Amino acid sequence: MNDNSDIDLLKEKIISLWEKLRNEYKSKFDRDLPFDELLSDRWNRAKELGFGENTSIYLNSYVYGNVSVGKNTWIGPFTILEGTGGLTIGDNCSISAGVQIYTHNSVKWAVSNGKENYEHQPVSIGNCCFIGPNSIIKNGISVGEHSIVAAGSFVNKNVVPYSIVAGNPAKLIGKVILSDDNKVTLDYLKK
Repeated sequence: MNDNSDIDLLKEKIISLWEKLRNEYKSKFDRDLPFDELLSDRWNRAKELGFGENTSIYLNSYVYGNVSVGKNTWIGPFTILEGTGGLTIGDNCSISAGVQIYTHNSVKWAVSNGKENYEHQPVSIGNCCFIGPNSIIKNGISVGEHSIVAAGSFVNKNVVPYSIVAGNPAKLIGKVILSDDNKVTLDYLKK
């Protein structure tokens, strides 16, 4: 058997595996994922990273430095968790697709022709937070528990607990209200 026939056979087996996994995910979960995501176990990856019980993280999410994540947290696809300055994410959070969280910046390094150092500051996301798709959180920020960061926001100031923030830069637009029986009310500020 020559190299080309070995490659062709291997290719057929991979395509067959992909079709089988794709059909299984489609029938079980009504989703169609890229091949590498079909092969990976998001919960196992989170466990290997030392994240909390029942937390999941997509294979195409980037994790750098010292990142700590609590239990029951979902980290969506195409996220960046940059923890060289220390990043903590609490329990029961939803970190949506495309979110980028940075604990460093290289602004002064770049504009000083490399003479200044990178600046590192920790970031913390409290328990029970929702970080909307494609939001960016800069170094040194704290997002308080039970808070919402709306999609596409740039967070450059601390977010107090039970807040709803949105925009670029993110501004307070409302409050999260939890009743004694854990019913959620989103109370938006009047314009």
